[in-house]
Amino acid sequence: MTTMSVTLTTQEKATVRTAAYGAVSLLAAAGGATGKPHKIATTGTIALSSATGVVGHVLAEKSGRIALSGSSVAELADQVLPALTAAMSLLGRHDPVEAENFRNTIAVAIDTTQLYQTRPNPTMVDMTRKITGALDAA
Repeated sequence: MTTMSVTLTTQEKATVRTAAYGAVSLLAAAGGATGKPHKIATTGTIALSSATGVVGHVLAEKSGRIALSGSSVAELADQVLPALTAAMSLLGRHDPVEAENFRNTIAVAIDTTQLYQTRPNPTMVDMTRKITGALDAA
């Protein structure tokens, strides 16, 4: 059972939020070919808001905007993919159960963003592979 005794710093919480919401943003950008990036972003965000444990509390906090910038998917990925690895690493140091909770939360978000595909979108498949690789790099 996850204990709520895990205390994350403000910066660690920002890393977790950037990683999670950034992953959904990357999927929405990759899913643009489906013509439904806004639906992908919405369903991914709903999945994140359904998280539980420490991760769920962090993702639910109202802390202002997530600091993501850039004018291309590549610039967004340059921020998000390292944040995913960092989030897994820092959560693993605090509580391995919460690291797994984070991984599962991202997996659910990925799964929900694929609801609007009638067939596999190669761009989203590739982005999913990159996101999963970043999670596994920790």
